[in-house]
Amino acid sequence: MGHTRTIDVLIVGAGPVGLSAAAELCRRGVRCRIVDRLPARLPYAKAVGVQPRTLEIWDRMGLAPAVLEAAAVLRGQLIHVNGRERARIDLVLPSEVPYGFAALPQYETERLLEEYVAGLGTVVERGTELLSFVQDPDGVTARLRDAHGAQEELRAGFLVGCDGAHSTVRKALGLRFEGAAFAEEYMLGDVEADWDLPPGYGVRSSHRAEDGSTDDLLVCVPLPGRGRYRMSMLVPPELSTRAGDRGTAGAGSVAHGLEGGRAPELSHLQAVVDRLSPRPGVLSNLRWSSVFRISHRIVDRYAGGRVFVAGDAAHIHPPTGAQGMNTGIQDACNLAWKLALVTKGEAGPALLASYDAERRPVGEEVVGRTVRHATHGIETDPDDPRTLMLREAQLLVGYRDGPLAGPPCGPGDAPQPGDRAPDCAGLTAPLAAHPLRLLDVLRGHPGHVALLYAADPAVLAAAVTAAGTTVRGVTVLAREASPSTPEALAVGGYHDAAGEFARLYRPEGPTGFVVRPDGYLGARFPLADAESALSGWLGALSASSARPRERARTGR
Repeated sequence: MGHTRTIDVLIVGAGPVGLSAAAELCRRGVRCRIVDRLPARLPYAKAVGVQPRTLEIWDRMGLAPAVLEAAAVLRGQLIHVNGRERARIDLVLPSEVPYGFAALPQYETERLLEEYVAGLGTVVERGTELLSFVQDPDGVTARLRDAHGAQEELRAGFLVGCDGAHSTVRKALGLRFEGAAFAEEYMLGDVEADWDLPPGYGVRSSHRAEDGSTDDLLVCVPLPGRGRYRMSMLVPPELSTRAGDRGTAGAGSVAHGLEGGRAPELSHLQAVVDRLSPRPGVLSNLRWSSVFRISHRIVDRYAGGRVFVAGDAAHIHPPTGAQGMNTGIQDACNLAWKLALVTKGEAGPALLASYDAERRPVGEEVVGRTVRHATHGIETDPDDPRTLMLREAQLLVGYRDGPLAGPPCGPGDAPQPGDRAPDCAGLTAPLAAHPLRLLDVLRGHPGHVALLYAADPAVLAAAVTAAGTTVRGVTVLAREASPSTPEALAVGGYHDAAGEFARLYRPEGPTGFVVRPDGYLGARFPLADAESALSGWLGALSASSARPRERARTGR
C-alpha cells in the first residue's frame, strides 16, 4: 500500500458534477484530487440538456464560450397525445436572462470541464476506485486502488461523493436513499432523423389508453449536428432486461440508469417513430443505444461529518426537463465555495451545514416535480407559462429560508437575500467602448462581491472604504447621475446607463448587495450601513455557526 498523502479535498466521480466541484475548488486554490473508477469517459449522450442557470455558473468560471461553441440551441418542445398536437412550448425567457436553453452530449460536457480542470493543474485519475474510507474530527482517510491494482492510503480534509446513483460514498456513509422505481423500462438511442419538424424543437409524443395511462411514448431531444437527436421510448417486450416484479428494487439496489442486455437496434427505434412521430421520419446513423430504468430517490441528508454527496449520489429522478445534471452542478457549486472558505480558515466549519440546509430542499422539489411531469406531462403543470419557464431554467432556485440569508430589505418583490442575483445589461465604464453585462463584471472573481449603488459619487466612495479589502466592491452609478464628473471618475466603477440595474434590483436610494460566490444574494442593505452589514455577513460565515433565519416565506 502506498504512503499517506495529504490534500484538502478528495472528489470521487468525474462526471459533470464531480468535475464541476473540482473546477470550483481548483480556481479558488484548494488542493484536490479527483478519481473515477472508469478508464475513460463514456461515449454516451445521457444527460444532454444544459439550463440557462448552469450557463451563468460556467460564465462566472470563464467556461461559457467553449460551451456555446459546442452546444446546440433548444428552441422548444412539440407535445402530441394520441396523434394530436396538445401543446407547443417555446423556450422564451425574459430579455435580461443572458443565456437560453442548450443541448450538449454528456461526454462533451465532461470533456470541456476536464480540460478546464487540467488547465488549473488537476488531472482526473482514471481507473482509480475508492475502496473504503474512515473519518475523524480532523479529516478523512481513504483507501484507493488504481488501474494497475496498486492500493494507496490517502489523507484528505474532506471527501465529496459524486459517484452516481450507485454511490459507494453514499452507501459507506449509511445514508438512506428513499423512493421507488418506475415499472417501465426505456430505450435510448443517439440517432439522426430525416423529417420536416422545426429544427431546435424537441418532441414528446405519447399514446394514452382509455384509463389515462401512457402505453406508448417517444421523446426526442435535439443534439449538435444536422438532424441528430437523443431519442427515448418504451422498451418492447423482446428487449426487456427485467424479470419478475418490475416495480420494485431491493433494499440494497437502485434500479436507475443504463442496463446491460440486448441493445436496441435501429429498427426498434424506427418502429416507434413510425407509430408516434408527428411527421414521417427516417432514422439513420445510430451511434449508440441502450436500455435504461428510472428511479426517484433522495438521501435523508447530504452530508455526514466531513463527507458529502452531490448529484445522482444524492438525488435521482426522471430526466423530464433536463433537471438532474444541472441540479447536481449547482450542488457542486454551492458546496465548493463553502469548502474553500473553511479549508483556508476564512469560515467556521459549521458553514458546511448550510450545504444540506440549502440544497436538500431543492433536491426534494426537483424529484417531486419531475415525477409529476413524467407521469402527467409538463403541459399539465398548473403554473403560468412564465413561471414554468423560469423554474425549468432553474432561475427560481433560491435560499430565502436558508441559514445564510440576511434580513430582507427594500420592496418585498425585489431581489432579496437568498435569491439569484439577476444579470443585467447596459453598464458602461470609462474605458469600455461598448456596454457590459453584470456577468462581465463578475466573471472570474471567485469570492464575494459587494455591489454598491448610488447617485452620489461621494456616497459610493465612502461605501468602498467601508467594504475594505476582504470583499471586492463594485460601484454602480445611478442612471440619472453623470458618469463624467471628476468625482464620478475618481470612484470608477460602472454607470447604469440603461437603467437596467435599477429596474431589476430596485434599490431604494443608496443600496448595497452582497453577491455570494455562487451568484446568489447574501445580503441587501442601505449604503449608510455598509460597514456593519458587510462585517456582519463575513462574521456570520467565519463564526462557529450560521444562525437560521426565522422567516415563513419561501422563494419567489
